[in-house]
Amino acid sequence: MPDKPSITVCDATLRDGSHAYSHQITLEQVRTYAAASEAAGFSFLEVGHGNGLGASSLQVGESLVPEGDMLRAAKACLRRTKLSVHVIPGFATIQRDIAGALEAGVELFRVGCHCTEADITQRHIGHVRSVGREAWGVLMMSHMASKDVLLEEAKKMQSYGAQGIVLMDSAGAYFPADVTEKIGLLAGRLDVPVGFHAHDNLGLSIANSLAALEAGARIIDGTAKGFGAGAGNAPLELLAAVLRQRGYPTSLDFYKALDVAEVAAKLFAGSLPSASGITIVSGLAGVFSGFAKPVQRAATQLGVDPRDVFFELGRRKVVGGQEDIILEVANELARRKNGANPGAPAP
Repeated sequence: MPDKPSITVCDATLRDGSHAYSHQITLEQVRTYAAASEAAGFSFLEVGHGNGLGASSLQVGESLVPEGDMLRAAKACLRRTKLSVHVIPGFATIQRDIAGALEAGVELFRVGCHCTEADITQRHIGHVRSVGREAWGVLMMSHMASKDVLLEEAKKMQSYGAQGIVLMDSAGAYFPADVTEKIGLLAGRLDVPVGFHAHDNLGLSIANSLAALEAGARIIDGTAKGFGAGAGNAPLELLAAVLRQRGYPTSLDFYKALDVAEVAAKLFAGSLPSASGITIVSGLAGVFSGFAKPVQRAATQLGVDPRDVFFELGRRKVVGGQEDIILEVANELARRKNGANPGAPAP
């Protein structure tokens, strides 16, 4: 049997976890966690606002600490592990945000977009490559497109210079067979490595991550203790165990990869995600996991069931960046509840 390929393991704890922490991660938490991630030997550590560079705002949440300060604090703790950021054109500008990240020492820019809108990433990917830094393309909410559409969009990103392509299960909506179908096609048809970013809304993050690896993914994302949006991500400590047991070579120190979970548990106590009725419905409805907290707030404010809000958002095919629609939906459900047509719609 041929040897299994080496896997790049990306630690998104200090980025996706920002959603779970209402973007209030402190510099001391950044430093403490970054040191643990470095010791564990993760390939990349992603840092910043949950929605990426330049996203701190009233609409999606303001970061406690300025972006540049977070990046510099993390970079100072890293030697082998490389610093990465998530970039969504529309939030992140080239002149302000990417330039600032370059100055802070970011080595990898993961440029993301809704899964059918790869065209908007061309300038950002091209710019990052032109200044000699690494760029990957990230297709978010990838459950909303067929495997053939995803391949077409991924090929665009590859043509722009992306050196890797990552499919994000942003809603935690995938089942393993879906992952096998989509990752398998991309891995077989692209010239760059393919990756997978799981969420655990339906309790399938590890199963889906393993399906991605077995279908040809060479990049896998996770967070310590699953610290991330919605029900969280694939827990890095479990990924480390599965990778070890299945014989995939990585750069990880296994025991120290387990230790990052204990570090995260102490640093972010009280905010670690877990499955709930809301996150489960989010996965079933195929709605962005980062909507969990704003949906809960709007539902509480207007006296409606947050699960009904999620199902209605799913019907409307709302995606990240459309947070303003959450309040609109909650208002509409409240009017139905109190008006001539009482009761929220059944799922």
